[in-house]
Amino acid sequence: MVTVRLYRTGAKNTPSYRIVVMDSRKKRQGRVLEQLGTYDPRGGGAVELREASLSKWVERGAILSDTVASLVKRQKAAQASATSAS
Repeated sequence: MVTVRLYRTGAKNTPSYRIVVMDSRKKRQGRVLEQLGTYDPRGGGAVELREASLSKWVERGAILSDTVASLVKRQKAAQASATSAS
């Protein structure tokens, strides 16, 4: 089964994450099928995500982890509020 989850990068006490597509049987730092974006919890929770690639993987049956699902939901809400504000 393929999942979309976080891949930890960064130094000790300064985490940053990549949003990646991986086989769910692989370990956390295992082989990545594709990198979809980044998440920086220390930089105000900044999320960069390639939504076209994400939707492609979800159509193929990839499952979002709980954390990634909440990040995607938060980004879509931020984009909707930015669009309605302008």
